[in-house]
Amino acid sequence: MNKLLFVSLMIFVAAMSRLIPHPGNFTPVMAIALFSGASILSKRDSLLIPFFAMLISDAIIGFHSTMPVVYACMALFTILGWYLQKDKSIPKTIGLGLFGAVFFFVVTNFAVWAGSSMYEKSLAGLIECYVLAIPFFYNTVASTLLYGIILFGLAKVFEKSQFGEPLTVKVSERKADR
Repeated sequence: MNKLLFVSLMIFVAAMSRLIPHPGNFTPVMAIALFSGASILSKRDSLLIPFFAMLISDAIIGFHSTMPVVYACMALFTILGWYLQKDKSIPKTIGLGLFGAVFFFVVTNFAVWAGSSMYEKSLAGLIECYVLAIPFFYNTVASTLLYGIILFGLAKVFEKSQFGEPLTVKVSERKADR
């Protein structure tokens, strides 16, 4: 199995895990994006693979009004993953995962407040939106760390045993596999 197929399969399986019953916001979204950015050297491919995995699972789960914001956050997390390509250290990976969870919480809940009629359009309404979203924030942090450990951990286990080198997909390798 070539590296691009292996990485793509890992990302696809993680995205499809969104289809099984789970607590709110306990999804692999940020871990997928970080992993894709860290593991696929082609910037275009690292953005497209998680995008299409998410799009497929959203087509099954259902589309929603905050999708543009969620997908923009996911693109940012993929870009953050690019900084892990040369150094996938545990502290750096966890730090980016935690930053991503906080950023996602702030941005997506602001989008919910601004784009829905669920909350009063005032500072009190905005605060209420953030306070009520705190349990989802905990799930986002926990799932990002858990799925990150699974994705980056599996990659580490398999990279040397299957490929004999780091599991980072290079564009030249992809072209040679065709």
